[in-house]
Amino acid sequence: MDEKDILKLLKQVKAGEIPVDDAVLKLKEAPFEDMGFARPDLHRGLRQGRSEVIYGQGKTPEQILKITEHLIAHGQDKVLITRMSREASEYLDREKSETIAEFTYHNLSRVGIACGGSDPSSKEPSLTGKIVIATGGTSDIPVAEEAALTAEFYGNNVVRLYDVGVAGIHRLLHKDAMDILMTANVVIAIAGMEGALASVVGGLVDCPVIAVPTSVGYGASFGGLSALLSMLNSCASGVSVVNIDNGFGAGYLASMINQK
Repeated sequence: MDEKDILKLLKQVKAGEIPVDDAVLKLKEAPFEDMGFARPDLHRGLRQGRSEVIYGQGKTPEQILKITEHLIAHGQDKVLITRMSREASEYLDREKSETIAEFTYHNLSRVGIACGGSDPSSKEPSLTGKIVIATGGTSDIPVAEEAALTAEFYGNNVVRLYDVGVAGIHRLLHKDAMDILMTANVVIAIAGMEGALASVVGGLVDCPVIAVPTSVGYGASFGGLSALLSMLNSCASGVSVVNIDNGFGAGYLASMINQK
C-alpha cells in the first residue's frame, strides 16, 4: 500500500463506494508479514514513496519468487529485483503464478522486473526530468545499467553516455556529450581504475553528481577501493559517492533528486 492507494481508498469511502469498517480493516493490515525466511515491508511505499525492492544475491530462486508474489499480492504494482542470477530468473519465469503477469530479466545488469495485474503496459510510468549516466569505460556498463534500470523503474528519463573516460577525455568534451551533460538534472558518474571521471564531470556541470566506483581495474585498484577513495577525495564541489558497484543506490538517489 502506498500513498495513492490510501487516497483512492479515502475517496471511495467519501463517495460511499466502500463501507467505513471495510476501509478501517484495510488500513489495519500489518506493515509487514513474517514469511519465515523474510518479512516483506508492505508499507514502504506509503512511508517513502517507493515500494520494497528485492536484493536477489544470497537468496534462493524459490525465496525470490515467493517474496515477489507476496509483494504483488499485497498491492505492489511492480517489483524490482537486483543482483538476480540467470538461474533465479529462469526459475521465476518458469514457476510464476498468475499473480505475476509479466517478468523481464536484464542479463548484463542482473536486474529483474516483475509486474502484476492483467495489463502490465498500463503500469509503465511517464518518464520525467533527465538523469545522465556516464561511464569511464565499457567494462563499467553492468553497474551503469543497474543504475539506469533502477532510475527508469521509478519513472525517470535516463540518457546513457558510455565510454567517455579520462583516458580519452576529448570524448567527454565533445559538443554532443557536453550538450547532454549540461541539460541534466543529475549525473551519475561511474568509473573503475582511478575513478577520475567523477571529478572531471563534477567540475563541468551545475547539477548534483553521484559517483559510483566500480571494481574494474588491476591489482592496485583493490577491487574498487582506489576509485572509491579518489571519489571521496574529489576536489569538485557537488559530488557525492555511493558504495563500490552500487548502481542501484545511485539510481535510487538520482531518482529522488530528479523528482524532488
